[in-house]
Amino acid sequence: QQSGRRYKLFLKRRLRIDKRHQSKDSIFFRDGVRRIDFVLSYVDDLNKEWEKKVERRKEFESNLQKAGLELETEDKKESEDGKIYFVKIHAPWEVLITYAEVLNIKVPIKENDIPSAVENPLDCMLAPLRLPEKVMHPEPDYFTAPFSKEKQELYLINDESTFFSPSMRNRIVNYILTRCPYGTEEGKKKFGIKRLLNNGTYSAAYPLHDCQYWKKANDPNCDNERYTLYMEWARFLRFYKEQPLDLIRKYYGEKIGIYFAWLGFYTEMLFLAAVVGLICFLYGLFTMDENMSSKEICDPAIGGEIIMCPLCDRECEYWRLNTTCESSEYSHLFDNVATLFFAIFMGIWVTLFLEFWKRRQARLKYEWDLVDFEEEQQQLQLRPEYEAKCTQKKKNPVTQEMEPYLPITSQAVRFCISGTTVLFWVSLIIASMIAVIVYRLAVYAAFASLMENTQTLQPISGLLTPQLATSVTASCLNFVIIMILNFLYERIAIWITDMEIPRTHMEYENRLTMKMFLFQFVNYYSSCFYVAFFKGKFVGYPGAYTYMFNRWRNEECDPAGCLIELTTQLTIVMAGKQIWGNIQEAIVPWICNWWGRRKARNNPENLYSRWEQDHDLQTFGALGLFYEYLEMVIQFGFITLFVASFPLAPLLALMNNILEIRVDSWKLTTQYRRPVAAKAHSIGVWQEILNGMAILSVVTNAFIVAFTSDMIPRLVYYYAYFENEDSPMSGYINNSLSVFQISDFPDRNKPKLNPENFVICRYRDYRYPPDHERKYLHTMQFWHILAAKLAFIIIMEHVVFIVKFFVAWMIPDVPADVKAKIKREKYLTQKILHEYELEKLKERLCQGDKQATEKEFIATEGRMELSRAM
Repeated sequence: QQSGRRYKLFLKRRLRIDKRHQSKDSIFFRDGVRRIDFVLSYVDDLNKEWEKKVERRKEFESNLQKAGLELETEDKKESEDGKIYFVKIHAPWEVLITYAEVLNIKVPIKENDIPSAVENPLDCMLAPLRLPEKVMHPEPDYFTAPFSKEKQELYLINDESTFFSPSMRNRIVNYILTRCPYGTEEGKKKFGIKRLLNNGTYSAAYPLHDCQYWKKANDPNCDNERYTLYMEWARFLRFYKEQPLDLIRKYYGEKIGIYFAWLGFYTEMLFLAAVVGLICFLYGLFTMDENMSSKEICDPAIGGEIIMCPLCDRECEYWRLNTTCESSEYSHLFDNVATLFFAIFMGIWVTLFLEFWKRRQARLKYEWDLVDFEEEQQQLQLRPEYEAKCTQKKKNPVTQEMEPYLPITSQAVRFCISGTTVLFWVSLIIASMIAVIVYRLAVYAAFASLMENTQTLQPISGLLTPQLATSVTASCLNFVIIMILNFLYERIAIWITDMEIPRTHMEYENRLTMKMFLFQFVNYYSSCFYVAFFKGKFVGYPGAYTYMFNRWRNEECDPAGCLIELTTQLTIVMAGKQIWGNIQEAIVPWICNWWGRRKARNNPENLYSRWEQDHDLQTFGALGLFYEYLEMVIQFGFITLFVASFPLAPLLALMNNILEIRVDSWKLTTQYRRPVAAKAHSIGVWQEILNGMAILSVVTNAFIVAFTSDMIPRLVYYYAYFENEDSPMSGYINNSLSVFQISDFPDRNKPKLNPENFVICRYRDYRYPPDHERKYLHTMQFWHILAAKLAFIIIMEHVVFIVKFFVAWMIPDVPADVKAKIKREKYLTQKILHEYELEKLKERLCQGDKQATEKEFIATEGRMELSRAM
């Protein structure tokens, strides 16, 4: 019965389409001439709010028509499910030119005559990485000027229907939609499509994709840019190709274009860091057999004879040092001389990356007509929510116009609530980290006891030490907690930022960015900071151990050092985040769209309209790019702040980013509705965050090399305390372990069993032996090592900072040729505008009013002469 009803519906719709002779997979109104610039959809649900919603829609659509927009409604009978109404919106020429002037949109006035850059001799070698010229540069390069209705003949208007690109058109319509009123409720004027979406009056508002992504449109007027982007950019098999940034900017707008430009540049720069990191790792791998420390630990005559103090109180037994043989060998992979070199190299690499990105960004600003965008931003991006919620007004001292403002008392209260909320959540992270530390301390004793007393674990006991087992399980637990806290805090951060009522879109994004980044910084990096700078530093010594909450004994580092545990922590959190991020970004939207895409492929295109196909896709929200940036900046922190512990981190990041570019492009092109085009001249506040992390990374890596790795103690031993001139590092392990007399154990710490009747045990520290007059106090070597560590930190920081600032000073932010082009374009644009004004004045001279016009003519000519002189 149901299939019969569907068949009848199919026949009815087929008859309607046959009468109309037009495919519904179209981006035009029924007349086939007027382009659909935006679509609104709604469901006619008969609930208690129904009448109010109808009234709102009627008023809103009436006001849109008064603003000059043209509307065409598709009845719900025409839709696939028979429930959804679609309102198609077209902006006629008069509306476009009016708001192009309001939005200060730049349009072409003359084709660019500045010669292009000299060809690079290496271009032939890079040919396999290049895309076709038509894809890379879909439009000629023009000199541009802000649009003015009074000077229309000045611009290169060949066809009014195509003069403004689809992304410009949807930006203009969205500007009108966000400010269009729909009535008065509770004595307040209500306006904006965002409110109507929030209260359910409309279910969606979106611009249309120009065609299906997997095939070209039948309409010859369609540019098929979505299809081109999918074929040339969004498929993983194109991972080695350059990105068509100009086409991305043309289709999605500058804001999305600048994100992909930054991500692509970051990935290119990671290639150098990944190669150097891999070389450092291979150095550790090839010199593993030459490492004297691990040789001594693994030697049955040395490590096998050294009896170590128990790892926990009462339950744990004494153990032999050579049981950590494998882990000490693997720690050499990351704890070697190359680690120091790589830490210094990454400090300089970060500076090169940031400085060269500024140059790349400056070039994009010129090529994408964003040079003067900064001044426009404050005027154009006043948030409708700010205008709606701020009922009080005051005179702007610059414009002398009345504008809404938020009283200082209200701002102070809102900031106090916001700050308290953020502090509470940061405290929650710290509490969860302490909980994980307590877990580590509690299970550490259990793992130590289990591995010593369980025969079945003996084959892997050398590789999986209690420290490593605790570190792996705690890292996994920490990752799960991180994901849960992230999920909860994201919603809280958006809520408190909305409550603050920021004035502009830029302010809103900056405030949300700082809140989210502060939280994520603490959330992701706190566990790494703990392992790097706190674990094993406050242990005490046998008989006088330090305890957390007077109950759990603090963790000790592995005899080979804590660096391998930091590497484990970093690998699990970083790799886990990247895998989980790609699952969220690719698989979840794909599953959500599965049904919609199935309909789109199986139904005839003239039965499944373009607006319905896009309606079934996911929404790329206003914060879509925010999460992409946040993900990459957190990754940037992993490869800079702790890179001294894991030289392979840039390689992991490089592989992830190659995938990330294609995943992001694929989901944007195939799984999401077309976002509203937005302008941006830079990556915004993220640039300052990256600069801050670059400076902090120098400090953290210096401390990791000094305090977490074993390099400084080895160097001090090598130069000052060696016992064998022929092999200066022999005897280092024995020297780095202090002696404890077992009879000095208090009952709280003393193991229950001592079957071999050991008299002494060893522990990792530099303290005097039990027979010395300064029993168990730090030796002079401890203070020498500490002084060497502090000296190393000061020297390394100063050297890297001096090189960083010198490199930053040497590399100008704007390339010389771009500066020249900007000046040339400004001069030529002024000249064209002045010549146009002169022509107009000559016409007026011919028509009359000679005296006033002659003075204006002389003034204009004088201005041209002044411009030439400048």
